Amino acid sequence: LKGYGDIFYRNTLASGVIPQISVIMGPCAGGAVYSPAIGDFIVMTKNPNCYMFITGPQVIKTVTGEEVSAFDLGGWQAHAMKSGNCHLVAEDDRDAMMLVRKLLSYLPLNNMEDPPVVKTGDDPARLTPEIYEVLPGDPQKPYDVRDVITAVVDNGELLEIHPYYAPNAVVGFARIDGRSVGIVANNPRHFAGCLDVDSSDKIARFVRFCDAFNIPIITFVDVPGYLPGVQQEYGGIIRHGAKVLYAYS
Repeated sequence: LKGYGDIFYRNTLASGVIPQISVIMGPCAGGAVYSPAIGDFIVMTKNPNCYMFITGPQVIKTVTGEEVSAFDLGGWQAHAMKSGNCHLVAEDDRDAMMLVRKLLSYLPLNNMEDPPVVKTGDDPARLTPEIYEVLPGDPQKPYDVRDVITAVVDNGELLEIHPYYAPNAVVGFARIDGRSVGIVANNPRHFAGCLDVDSSDKIARFVRFCDAFNIPIITFVDVPGYLPGVQQEYGGIIRHGAKVLYAYS
């Protein structure tokens, strides 16, 4: 336990000082899962032997009687789509390393530096008439905000974070005039872009990260408000929604 404590302590000291990225390529269980969780980004592969959980299938079966496989309990689909623990998904180990490399290209080495500037060859003063083809004339019709984002950012490149989780919000990294920016957007394609418990957490965490590492944020707003519903209220939408307000303040 002391070994775990030492690792978690160092994770905490490094939080907001250097970017912390964890790559899960195989089994990760018990106390070992907390180090990635304390960090900033988790990348998982689609390897069926890649999973993470606190208590495994056998313990769960003994305690609750529920039967579940290790992959269904803690594989990439569970964490990328349901729990939100996984930020990026890779096809295999090599792809995971390439994703980490791409992610690092947007980030400074520490919180005392500015993000790297890259020559993209994309004119920051160019017009974007294609946006008018994306936005529907009828405000009741949905559209995918990613089409707007890629029209605006350099070379249409967006590294989306949490692409499978809380799809009513889009967050990720891009460049404007070669400079790293954080993108936050409501996505009317899902729930009309309403904010709910999960999307609020997704946005707030991302904004806090960008704030810690000197990355300016561009926000695309098209939102009716917070998602109404009994389950949302019981789930703590007041508390989770306040996280977004706090992060932006």
